[in-house]
Amino acid sequence: MGRLFGTDGVRGLANVDLTPALALRLATSAARVLTALSGGRAVESSPDPAAQLGSVPSAPVRRRRPLAVIGRDPRASGEMLESAVAAGLASAGMDVVLLGVLPTPGVAHLTADVGADLGVVISASHNAMPDNGIKIFGPGGHKLEDAVEDAIEADMAAEHVLPIGDGVGRITADHAAVSRYTDHLLVSTPHSLAGLTVVVDCAHGASSSVAPEVYRRAGARVVVIAGEPDGLNINEGVGSQHLDGLRVAVLEHGADLGIAHDGDADRCLAIAADGSVVDGDAILALLALYLQERGELEFGTVVTTVMANLGFHEAMSKAGIAVRTTAVGDRYILKEMRQGGFSLGGEQSGHFVMSDHATTGDGLLTALFLMGRVASSGISLANLARVVTRFPQVLINVRVSDKSVAESAPVLSAVQDAVAELGSSGRVLLRPSGTEPLVRVMVEAATAETAQAVAERVAQVVRSG
Repeated sequence: MGRLFGTDGVRGLANVDLTPALALRLATSAARVLTALSGGRAVESSPDPAAQLGSVPSAPVRRRRPLAVIGRDPRASGEMLESAVAAGLASAGMDVVLLGVLPTPGVAHLTADVGADLGVVISASHNAMPDNGIKIFGPGGHKLEDAVEDAIEADMAAEHVLPIGDGVGRITADHAAVSRYTDHLLVSTPHSLAGLTVVVDCAHGASSSVAPEVYRRAGARVVVIAGEPDGLNINEGVGSQHLDGLRVAVLEHGADLGIAHDGDADRCLAIAADGSVVDGDAILALLALYLQERGELEFGTVVTTVMANLGFHEAMSKAGIAVRTTAVGDRYILKEMRQGGFSLGGEQSGHFVMSDHATTGDGLLTALFLMGRVASSGISLANLARVVTRFPQVLINVRVSDKSVAESAPVLSAVQDAVAELGSSGRVLLRPSGTEPLVRVMVEAATAETAQAVAERVAQVVRSG
């Protein structure tokens, strides 16, 4: 059996790979491991867990059990898995507060805000509706280190005696979670959005109620598409993976820009008023320049992944901003940011982290800063995005029987030859997939023709083994 945790929690086909039984075991073990890491603390507070979040009047104090919060996206299987996770946590002795449908960054924020021992998000992010996933945040709303995930997996294989009597956790609901997350976003908003018209694609996901509300209260005129979740339509041809509908709506309404979120709203991509796509590299560059202008870009540095376009690196170099690169995945970006004390990181896919305001990627926070930049400058998003001149990029996925072929002598020689040919006007990146039997060959060059030719040549060597 392979490692249960992937790059962003545990995911799979709901009720096949990710069953209620697995969710219960995972939650029970997560409660044990994270409670042990926090010292198994117990403090004096209310017997009603929701009272700790301020949504109900305080009750008489008593010894408090460890606390967990759970949020989810609207997909139908989330209701089933939420019940299993809550039962697992409570059976291990944790009090549980159900936050309901809430974006992933909202759960991370509230985990930190209420001092919970852990937070759980039930979501498969941008995946299709039949999938689901379980993401776990530790104290402070931070993603778990690999070693903690490994400890949880090991605990799942062990036998334990569960608490009884008043050692069993209580489960309550908090109906003010959305409003508290909304207030947090509005406090973080850098500039009034008055005068802007924005179309927001909520992917029929977790942002469907909160995103339009936040953007309106920040001053924008808001047009909503894909904002009517029914549990079955999440990410169905909409959201950050499918921008065509947003482009049509932006042009139809004469909007200043369009914002696309994914199912759990930790991503943000954009469409400019002229219908052009503003991708992750351009958004990250605009955020870096905006924070630099505001004196909020710590150490004059931005963190991104090895997939960032050369055009992004050139734009940052011209602005005097240093770039740190990591492996693909926002968990690696977060780790680099925390180790270096950096305030901004992000990647092409639309994950952006602003550590002065959030502990994880927040698509709504990103959108507020992006729109704030447009509103404060009076410059269109299309013109602002021209700071990044993208190098043509070609990506070829080569199916292989053994991914170690990427390290073979013939392949390394072919890559070395390609790098020498491209010089400073391009680059070559080979990356074995973490989930499929593929080696990804990515080439950037001064022209699309050169990029295609070099990528195909390297890919052929990979195919030959």
